[in-house]
Parts: sequence; structure tokens; C-alpha cells
Amino acid sequence: MKKTILDLGKSELQSKKALVRVDFNVPQNEDGTVAEDLRIRAALPTIKHLVENGARVILVSHLGRPKGKRKEEFSLKPVAMYLDGLVRKELGEKYAPVLFGEDCVGPKAKVMVDTLPDGRICLLENVRFYEGEEKNDPEFARQLADLADLYINDAFGAAHRAHASTEGVSRYLSPSLAGVLMDREISMLSSALDNPQRPVATIIGGAKVSSKIGVLDNLLDKVDVIVIGGAMAFTFLKARGLETGKSLVEEDRLDYCLKLEKKAKELGVKLILPRDVVCAPELKAGLKTVTVKADSIPADLMGLDVGPETVAEVKEALESARTILWNGPMGVFEIEEFQNGTFEIIDTLVRLTGEKGVKTIVGGGDSVAALKEKKVDNSALTHVSTGGGASLEFLEGIELPGIACLETAQVQVQAN
Repeated sequence: MKKTILDLGKSELQSKKALVRVDFNVPQNEDGTVAEDLRIRAALPTIKHLVENGARVILVSHLGRPKGKRKEEFSLKPVAMYLDGLVRKELGEKYAPVLFGEDCVGPKAKVMVDTLPDGRICLLENVRFYEGEEKNDPEFARQLADLADLYINDAFGAAHRAHASTEGVSRYLSPSLAGVLMDREISMLSSALDNPQRPVATIIGGAKVSSKIGVLDNLLDKVDVIVIGGAMAFTFLKARGLETGKSLVEEDRLDYCLKLEKKAKELGVKLILPRDVVCAPELKAGLKTVTVKADSIPADLMGLDVGPETVAEVKEALESARTILWNGPMGVFEIEEFQNGTFEIIDTLVRLTGEKGVKTIVGGGDSVAALKEKKVDNSALTHVSTGGGASLEFLEGIELPGIACLETAQVQVQAN
């Protein structure tokens, strides 16, 4: 467990300058305004705790890939304006306005944070305007640290990067703590891996087996059911000796698939592969589709979604689960003809969460995008991770540098 800001009371936060790494790398409209605010809203609990306890909140984030150059299209100024509106609405007018700093280090940033009133918030300019950020340059990290009295990492989505604002700064600031969002991400994902309510089912989808090897290897001896979907399923089918037509197959992963299937059988893990698939001549909207058995894919067609028999089998397998971890879509959900498999899974997860209290955890950018495409409120599931690459690496069992650098909480041991 990591020590969090909730372990600090008013006396420890009053008038303190808190450098908070958030993940405000959000989608934008053509005019630069915020198009989707999930990650901004996710940071509000941490901000709320800090301002209510009199801290001076210094937010830092990246946006896009300016590659160490100051580029106006990657400025966080529109995000600061959006955050100001959220703060006024959700936290109260007394914590507004949210100020915007035109730099994240140097004299301008220093003046802003030194004159920031207690219980108020500023968002500094994009840390990736400096090459030192992604290089984790010690001098740049020290300049960031010089702005504050303590460090809080609440940017789970960037925790897999050892950058100056996610890892380097912790070497110069103490305490270095987890924010509310970071703590919830760690807690939820860890609970699915380390001490889950059983039976545990995991749904792994996506394009390539190679991108999910770490997750599959780490989860295999922790779960009771593994559902394989997406294009990666065709590599498993090809490994069984089946004809896969024009479907995406990684020929160099066939042996791996056979070994994984064998190991799953030895461990008593139920491995579910597609029984039937929705096919088309190419990956394109508006084409005529045909649903065929998974062992009868025509040579001139490619599989782009799972069929109704597969959906029915998956639903049945999930019905008895107490914990379900979903990472990766079942098909090309971005195209209407191939979204049914993924959307049926989403409906099932929502129902099981609401009706049976099943713990449903969603990780991975494509899965989150599918929820958005279907217009499903994330609150309908137990937990939807804000980190794409970060959640994937966490599920692989990799220690993320943005988490490893934070202080560990002391565990109270009760005497018998």
C-alpha cells in the first residue's frame, strides 16, 4: 500500500504548496476546447481534499506530444479554463478562479505559486514543453520540486513513464504521496490480481497476441476463466490448425498460443475462443457480412467480430463470476457491423454489476473507448481505469515507476 493524501490532516496541509501531477492529456475539439473530461473529473477528489484543508494546489500535466518544444496547440490554457468551470460547479466559488501559469518552471512559475492564496488552485503550462520532462532530467525535476513543499502523483495514466514530473521529482520532495485517484486505481487493479472474489473471469481482446502476452502470462494462474476476443483470437484459432481466411494472424505467435492453451488446461482454467465469427471481405463499413463457424472461415473473408454463439457462451461463463476483468474489445466496435460482440459484453457487465454486485474492472484505452461509443456511464461498472498503457503494464505485473517512487504506508499489525 502507498501512503496517500488522505493520511494527511489539516495541520499537515494548511498553507503547504502541493505539487500535484495530474493526467489532463484529454481529447480536444478543433478549437482547442476540452472534448471529453473524464480525466479532469477524476482528479477532483484529490483537489477537493487539498483545498478544503488549506493547501495551495499546484497542478502539472502534459498534453499531447510537443517533443520538448513550446507549441500553442498543446497549451493547457483551455484545460485551465475548463477546470475553472468544474471547480466553481463541483467544489464551490470560494476555490475559484483556477489560475493558469504560462510556464511550469522558472521565475514566472515561482511567482505564481508563491503568491497563490491558501485553498486555491493553479495549473501550470505543459511540462512536455521542456525536453527534460521525458528525459527525466534531474535538473528539470529539481526545478519542479523547488516550487512546492510536498509531491502528490494522481496521474495513473502516466505512471508507467519514468519522467521528471512522474518519478524524478519525488527524489527532491518529501512526502511523496498517492492522490485519491491513484490510490483507487492501485486498490482496484490489485484486488483483481491479488485477492479477488472468486470465480474470476477475464476478457482479453485486441488486435495482437504479442501486445497481450504479459497480461496473459500474469493472469493465467490467477483466474478461472479466460475469454479471448478481438483479432488476436484468430492467431489462437490458426494455432489449432483452423483456416482463418484473411483474418489478422501473427504467425510467429502460434507456438505461444498452443503452449498457453495447454497450460490453461493443466491449471484447470477455462479458455474460451470464438465458436462463430462475423466476417466481411475487408475492414470497411457498409459491406455485406456473414456469420460462420470459427472452423469454417472462407478464404476470401476476414473475421471482424464474434458471433451470437460465442456471445452466448461468454455470457454463460460470466454469469457465475464474482470478479470480471475486461481488457480489449471483442471486435472492431468502431464500425457498426462489427460492434455487437463488444456491446453485448458491455451490457452483460453492466447487468452483473447492478443486479449481482459483481466487481467489474475495465482497463485499457480501447475498452474505455468502447464504453464511450456505446454511451455507457462509467459509474455503471465497479471501476473504469483512466490509464491505457499504465493499466496494461500493471496487469502484466510490472512495477510502474510513478507508483514505485511513492512512500509506502505503514501497516498496523494487531496483536493477538
